Amino acid sequence: MNVNMDMKATTPAESPGLRLDIQGLRAVAVSLVVLGHAGVGSFGGGYVGVDVFFVMSGFLITSLLVRELAAGDGLSIRRFYARRALRLLPASTLVVVATLAGSWVFLSRARFEEYAGDALSSALYAVNLRLAASGTDYLAEGSPPSPFQHFWSLAVEEQFYLLWPLLLLLSWRLARRRRGLLAVPLAVLCLLSFGLSVAVTQDAPSWAYFGSHTRFWELGAGALLALSAERLRGLPPGLAAPMSWAGLACIAVSATLYDNDTPFPGYYALLPVLGSVLVLAGGCAPSRYGAQLLLSRRPLVWLGGLSYGWYLWHWPLLVIGPAMMGRLPGTSSVRIALLLCAVALVLAWATLRLVENPVRFHTAFRGRPGRALRLGAGLSVGVALIAATAYAFPPAIDSGRPTPSLRQAMATAPDPQLRLRQLLETSGTRLPSNLAPPLPEIKSARSAVYRDGCHVAYDSTSTPPCEYGDPASRKVVVLFGDSHAAQWFPALNRLAKERGWKLVSLTKASCKAAKVTLRRLGGPYTACDTWRARAITRITALRPAMVIVSSSDAGDPMYPEPDLVQQWTGGFRTTYDALGASGAKVVALLDTPWPKSDAVDCAAMYSLQLDRCASRLPEAIQDESRRTASTDAARLSGATVIDPTPWLCTAGGDCPVLVGNTVVYRDDSHVADAYAEAIAPALGARLAQVLGSG
Repeated sequence: MNVNMDMKATTPAESPGLRLDIQGLRAVAVSLVVLGHAGVGSFGGGYVGVDVFFVMSGFLITSLLVRELAAGDGLSIRRFYARRALRLLPASTLVVVATLAGSWVFLSRARFEEYAGDALSSALYAVNLRLAASGTDYLAEGSPPSPFQHFWSLAVEEQFYLLWPLLLLLSWRLARRRRGLLAVPLAVLCLLSFGLSVAVTQDAPSWAYFGSHTRFWELGAGALLALSAERLRGLPPGLAAPMSWAGLACIAVSATLYDNDTPFPGYYALLPVLGSVLVLAGGCAPSRYGAQLLLSRRPLVWLGGLSYGWYLWHWPLLVIGPAMMGRLPGTSSVRIALLLCAVALVLAWATLRLVENPVRFHTAFRGRPGRALRLGAGLSVGVALIAATAYAFPPAIDSGRPTPSLRQAMATAPDPQLRLRQLLETSGTRLPSNLAPPLPEIKSARSAVYRDGCHVAYDSTSTPPCEYGDPASRKVVVLFGDSHAAQWFPALNRLAKERGWKLVSLTKASCKAAKVTLRRLGGPYTACDTWRARAITRITALRPAMVIVSSSDAGDPMYPEPDLVQQWTGGFRTTYDALGASGAKVVALLDTPWPKSDAVDCAAMYSLQLDRCASRLPEAIQDESRRTASTDAARLSGATVIDPTPWLCTAGGDCPVLVGNTVVYRDDSHVADAYAEAIAPALGARLAQVLGSG
């Protein structure tokens, strides 16, 4: 789970009274996020820093707005946005432009247009919506994150502040005589937002995570606290001090106990939000022994002052830095990540001294909100134009010379498997000029099972009637398993059309063929168990001639037994026996070797050194014991085992990312559609032997 947070909010100088403890809390929160992003194992839930800052931002901004209203001068929306423009845009503009330049030079050329789109949406404070939409794309899972991903929290805040000042102003006027009613509209908004957060976290996790509608309640919690600040100043020290320490404990517990499997935000966000509220509330009545004792220490206050810049710089450096050092995506160590985060802290200090403060406190903007707004608009438009220009002129991908067409070579070969082995042995180390499909199109390619909704999502248990090839044929072939079964659909669909089969596709996201309950999001993946049983019942009714079973070697049992190999063997055998009872020939198609990183991104980064992207056996095998279990179960059940490794790796153990003119993988584990379809003759030769043996 890649989470990010907004470090900006306001400074203590803008809050009612200098609150050094808030600066210290800001330092704690940004440190949690940085350590979590750096991969420090003890801080798997470091992403809760975003919740801390949402609460803090709502508290500080609302305190400022209420002060203006209470002073009797009214609330100037114009001044409000002018202050935010001066505070936020100079530093964020610098980081967006620098990140875009770094992406152009060092990151995947195949994804640069995507990154430029992220930069554009970041400048317009809409990147959270873009990330939420892309997060619903199952095929995008496992791809390296965008270097602009951390801008999502700034977008959420700005969307909140488009609404909240106007709502506060309206509430203030309506509740002129009864100030107790001032919080009612916001309280209703918070309840609605929290309800959406709980509901959407289960049904659409990416929208729950990045969506503003599921995060408003966190900013609203801080705003509601600000509306009660006057009363909180009267808290007795004996109550305020324990409150602040209890709040810090809540934040620490969530940061250390939560991890990527925690269904977040939902109910789980209550703990860090409550912790933040308690720290801020306790600090309204400072006491000698409260959490201020820790949070007001000079190092934390200093770090809190750099938190916005540190947050802005650390994520791009974590994404781009390893590529600058010549490392493949996803291969950096925690030590290198921490070093990059230290560099980001230095950049944050320089940005504060040379960019943020000189612009923010320049006399040209003092008392002139119009100028500040024009500066903000100019910076936003400027970034948008730069991003749009970069999108229109992406870096060229050096193609080199043409190479033999894999599809054509396989289609005309008397012995397709022999020809494929020859092409593997002579695979090039440069992207050819006749690459098919072009590199930027590989990830976006979608076979019919994805376009038609036949690859079932995580929470669904349906078995839609997905028939391909020759639907009128009496010879039925079934494809059954997870996405590593679905990756073979292009090959099987081609074979079905050529050989007159009716192909029925039954696949589900991360649902293994073996009858073993898997762990997902910290709990049992019961939807998989239900779907598997329903799919086998349907297969039995189809009376197919052949069932091709395949699934990824990744994934862990929810209830592991002492002998895992035996557990998987028993699970596979149960499935193979049930499928064989339908009278079908059962084919156990083993998992494919995995590339050592995202193959498309690696090929885009090292288009003239593709050997850097190649993996090797046996490291390319995800789980050798799982393959052993599947093979043993097939032998016991009388199923046929097909090992696809010779179709992806040479006899010497090299597994290239390019064969002929076709890239082998679409990401860090799945075979690309074009490659699967091109090598269909090799698969067809083996399947013909199976059908012929009956």
